[in-house]
Amino acid sequence: MTRLIRRPVPSKLQWQLENEGLSPLLARLYAARGVQNASDLDYELKSLLPPATLMGAREAAILLADALEADARMLIVADYDCDGATACALGIRALRLLAAGSGATVDYLVPDRFTLGYGLSPAIVDLAAQRQPDLIITVDNGIASLEGVARAGELGIATLITDHHLPGECLPAADCIVNPNQPGCEFPSKNLAGVGVMFYVMLALRAELRQRSWFAGRPEPNLASLLDLVALGTVADVVKLDHNNRILVSQGLERMRQGRLCVGMQALLKAAGREARRLTAFDLGFVLGPRLNAAGRLADMGIGIECLLTDDPGLALAYAQKLDGLNRERREIEAEMQDHALLLLEKIDTDNAPPGLALFEPDWHQGVVGLLASRIKDRLHRPVFACARGENGEIKGSGRSIPGLHLRDALDLISKRAPGLLLRFGGHAAAAGVTLLEKDFARFQHLFAEVAEELLAPGDLARRLETDGALEAGYYNLQTAQLLERQIWGQGFPAPLFEDEFIIEQQRILKEKHLKLRLKKDGQVFEAIQFNFTTPPGSRARIAYRLGINEYNGLQSPQLMVEYLEAL
Repeated sequence: MTRLIRRPVPSKLQWQLENEGLSPLLARLYAARGVQNASDLDYELKSLLPPATLMGAREAAILLADALEADARMLIVADYDCDGATACALGIRALRLLAAGSGATVDYLVPDRFTLGYGLSPAIVDLAAQRQPDLIITVDNGIASLEGVARAGELGIATLITDHHLPGECLPAADCIVNPNQPGCEFPSKNLAGVGVMFYVMLALRAELRQRSWFAGRPEPNLASLLDLVALGTVADVVKLDHNNRILVSQGLERMRQGRLCVGMQALLKAAGREARRLTAFDLGFVLGPRLNAAGRLADMGIGIECLLTDDPGLALAYAQKLDGLNRERREIEAEMQDHALLLLEKIDTDNAPPGLALFEPDWHQGVVGLLASRIKDRLHRPVFACARGENGEIKGSGRSIPGLHLRDALDLISKRAPGLLLRFGGHAAAAGVTLLEKDFARFQHLFAEVAEELLAPGDLARRLETDGALEAGYYNLQTAQLLERQIWGQGFPAPLFEDEFIIEQQRILKEKHLKLRLKKDGQVFEAIQFNFTTPPGSRARIAYRLGINEYNGLQSPQLMVEYLEAL
C-alpha cells in the first residue's frame, strides 16, 4: 500500500520567495524543499564554498605542487563507477593541463571489480608499483584502505587519498587525506561526490601553483571547463543535491547545453540519441550515467575513462558505441535476473515479507546485483541485498535500503554480533556492499532480517510518496513544463510531483508494458503515460505525476508522467 503525503509548504517562506521575485509556483515548490531565500538559488560559481575550507585540500595542493616541480610520476587509482570514472578523467585532464611544460606525468589504473575488488588493496598497490609511480592518488575510494596505504609505504610510494565515503574507526596512514566526511573536517557540505572532492583538490592546487609563480610564461588553465565531468559524476552517484552541489551541477549543465562539453560526452549523447541543448539533470542520471556504469559492471571501466579523455571525435564515438552496447547487454542481464528474482519472491508472502531481504543465486552477475537489489527494494519497500557467487567460496552482495535503515550501520551491527561472518563490508545509508563465504549465506540472511526488524519502525515499512499537491489548472502547459525542466532537481531536492483525481477517457498499452492514457479534469484533457505499469486503471483514478514534455515529429507538448496510479 502506498500513501500519498503532501509536502508541507511554510506560508511565510513562500510569501518571502514571491516577494524576492519568484513565480508563485516556484515559490511554493522551493518553500516546500526548505529554500530559505532567493540566494539559495544563486548558482553562480562565486557562491561555491571555498576550497580552503575543505580539510586536507591545502596539504594535498602542496603535495601535488611538489610532485609537479619534481617531475614526478603520478598514478590515479579510480573506482569503477561513473563517479570514479569522471573523477579519474577530471584528475588526469586537470593535472596534465597544470603540468604542461614540465616533466611530470600522470596516468591511471582502474581495478577489475571481479578480481581485484574495490579500493586501494595491497594487490592493487603491487600492480600499480609495476609502473613505478612516485605518488598514488585515489579518487572515490581509499578512505578504508589501511592495508593498501601501508603496502604503498613499504614500497616507498607516497599516497594521496581523495574520497567521500564514510570512514571506519581508523584512517589510513596516507601522506594526505581529503574527504569532507573525515573526523575534524568542518567543510559545510558533506555531500560532495568523489568527482566533487577531486575538483576541489584541483582548485586548491591551482591556487598553490599561483603562489609559486608556476604560471609565469605558461597558460593558466580554466578548470571550469571540467564542470561537465563534475555535474555528471555528482548526479550519477545520487549524492544529496545541497546548495553547493546544485551549483556544481547547474554550472556543468549550463556549459553542456551551450555545447561546451568534452568530446566523449558529445559522443555518448549521440549514441543515446539525445541533444546537448536540452540536457537535464535527469539525463545525466538516467542516460549518460548508466552507459558509463555499464563498462564497470560488465567489462572494463577503462573504456569509459578513455571515452572521457579522448579529444578524437571518431575514437570517442567508437568508445561511446561500445558503452551503449554494454548498456543494452546490462539491461538484458538485469531483466533476466529480475524475472528470476520475482520467481523467488513468489515463494514469499510479500505482504508479510521479512523487514530485510537477502537473496542469492549462483548464476547472477556480480556487476548487476546492485541494480537488482534496487528494483526489488522499490517493488517491496524493504531493504534488500542481492548476492552473486564470487571466487574461492565467497559471495558478493550489493544492498539498497529504504528511509529508516542505515545500511552500513546494519552491517556493522551484524559484524559485531557475528565476528568473522562478514569478510568485508562498506558503504553508506542507502547503499552498501558485503563479502562473505557462500556457506554462511543462510546465517547472514537470518541476521539481516533480524537487524532490520530491530532498526526499522513499523511506519518505515509503509511506502510513502511525497507530493506537491494539486497543480493549478493554469499551469498545465508547455511553458510550465519547460520552466520546471530548466531547474536543478535531484537526490534530496526532488523534482515536483503533483497529485490529483482524473477521469480516464481512454487507455491503451504500448509495447506490452507502458500505459498510455487520456485524462480529463474540470473540462481539460491531458495526455499521460505510465512506464512499466502494474495496475490497470478503472474509469477514475488518483494519480501522482510529473509534468513532462513529449516530443513527436519535432513538436513539443505537455505530458503527465505517471509515477503512481490508484483506481477509485
